[in-house]
Amino acid sequence: MANDTLNPIKAKNSSGSFLTQLKKDSGLLVALVVFILFPFVFAWVTGGSPTQGPSKYWQGQLITFFILAVFSMSYDLVLGYSGILSFGHAAFFGGGAYAMAIFYKHIAPVWIASGKFHVQIGKLDLTQVALFVVALLMVCLVVILIGLLFTVVSVRVKGVYFAMITLAMANALYLLVKATDFVKWTGADEGLHGVPFPDWMNPNANRLGFYMFTLGFLAVMFLVMRRMVNSPTGRVMIAIRDNESRVSMIGYNPAIYRSVAFMISGLVAGLAGAMNAVWNLGATPAMASALTTINALIITILGGMGTLVGPLLGAGIWQFISQFFFEWFGARWPLVFGILFVLIVMFLPYGIVGTYRVKKLGWKKAWQEGWKKLIGLVKGKPTQG
Repeated sequence: MANDTLNPIKAKNSSGSFLTQLKKDSGLLVALVVFILFPFVFAWVTGGSPTQGPSKYWQGQLITFFILAVFSMSYDLVLGYSGILSFGHAAFFGGGAYAMAIFYKHIAPVWIASGKFHVQIGKLDLTQVALFVVALLMVCLVVILIGLLFTVVSVRVKGVYFAMITLAMANALYLLVKATDFVKWTGADEGLHGVPFPDWMNPNANRLGFYMFTLGFLAVMFLVMRRMVNSPTGRVMIAIRDNESRVSMIGYNPAIYRSVAFMISGLVAGLAGAMNAVWNLGATPAMASALTTINALIITILGGMGTLVGPLLGAGIWQFISQFFFEWFGARWPLVFGILFVLIVMFLPYGIVGTYRVKKLGWKKAWQEGWKKLIGLVKGKPTQG
């Protein structure tokens, strides 16, 4: 039998495929390099230090962007790729945040104080790393249990009915973390604050290290999500979104694939929530609120549904808007953003990245259609489409 690794034709095809993919990802690779170098270049330009001053501040802004981008990508897997409208995605985000915060607030200190939990290889003490791994496993367990509750519902209902039920379930979790019955564990209305994360992962003590960690987290989650949507399972999800009845006719069970999409999406959202808890040194009920889901929905629509790059771009725009619009427009900034969002939906109906891909050769047509809709709206006769 011939050895495929020694076959020059296959080796050439494999190399060509790699180079083609590398060329497609050139923009993302450049962005990754820019983000890696940013703290050092910005500190050099401003004459400061990458661990202090303006560079440290802007690292914080980008950390928020990285976490929000991962959360938005997870929502895009459900809405953009699977066609599932959910108003309860914040349940995963908040669940992951509270699981991480509760572990480091109430469980890890007890384990360390008891002296029974200690991991060491030679002279290398890996106790803190092992605790972090256990914390991530706890986050995964919590969000998987939440996901199972959602998937049980998804088998029975779908469409707007499913959206309403997810909203109700997420709101139940929101009320649960605010309940005074569990104030010792969740902090109730005030949430958990001042969680004693170790210095190596504490964003106040080691901002540059946490910046690089969250950047790597974003890169890994993007590759995982892209592998997911490009896999045979991902293709079936897209087919269900486009024509569920036809997919059922050829032998696939849509309920199973919707459940898989929800579980994977929830797991990624939960990990993003865990990173957000570390960044904020705690968890608050707002992380599990419906507004958090709405923000992810707006970001996904803004960047483009069904495009993993879209949520990245949308999260960047959202972070810019939330940072500067209040300074520019004061308390009226939501009104300004609402007008901007309506215009984007009119002129870029598939989002920024989505419109570029769908109407790659028809930007002029998309622009003309946007003007027609705007003129029709002003005249009180909005156009169809």
